[in-house]
Amino acid sequence: MHRIDELFQRKKEDVLNIYFTAGYPKLDDTRTVLKALQDGGVDLIEIGIPFSDPVADGPTIQESNMQALDNGMTMQKLFAQLEGFREEVDVPVVVMGYFNPIMQYGLEKFCKDAQRVGIDGIIVPDLPMIEYLSNLKEMFDAHGIRNTFLISPQTTDDRIVEIDQNTEGFIYMVSSASVTGAKTGISEEQIDYFKRIEGMNLKNPRLIGFGISDHASFKQASSYANGAIIGSAFVKLIGQSKDLNKDIQGFVKSIKGE
Repeated sequence: MHRIDELFQRKKEDVLNIYFTAGYPKLDDTRTVLKALQDGGVDLIEIGIPFSDPVADGPTIQESNMQALDNGMTMQKLFAQLEGFREEVDVPVVVMGYFNPIMQYGLEKFCKDAQRVGIDGIIVPDLPMIEYLSNLKEMFDAHGIRNTFLISPQTTDDRIVEIDQNTEGFIYMVSSASVTGAKTGISEEQIDYFKRIEGMNLKNPRLIGFGISDHASFKQASSYANGAIIGSAFVKLIGQSKDLNKDIQGFVKSIKGE
């Protein structure tokens, strides 16, 4: 069974997905971060592919992208770093990246390399549905790559139904119409949006992201979906860390309330 499918069949709530930028804080930290996240007890890991213009991301992740690029991170280096990572990491791993660098690398080459190293899925915030259905879905499916689309409070019901019909894996619920970033609390307006989506009875699991930063916001978001995604708060932590392994495991356990 596909790792993402197995996860959501086994675990229906409080699924914790943590994002980090490949090649950050140092070029060779990617594998260290991956292993420490698994050891801490994370359910799903999202690796960001550094890009010079990450339009959906706030200052913290933008800065991590620029630092990773300054470190010399490339798509080629990412796949080289991931070679053999499945010998020590069992949890599902997805990559998050923008369409341009993936296209520049070569779509089929990207899919083959992702499958070879053991990547389970992909999130491309700027991927149009028509482009996915026309040119990518068949290729992703052939290489066992689950594609995740994002929805936001502004996404129409018709569009959400279309996304649900064309998704295998999970749907990324953007919590607000803003860029990524750790914020304090979840507003009533956001809760109304969460309830609206909850009431649509979608076939795919849902994870809520953007603004989730601690145990309280994780649990609150998870009460309206299958779990939540943490990015900026974690990227900030590793950027300041003196002991990645210890600090990462401690962070994951604090989010889970352990």
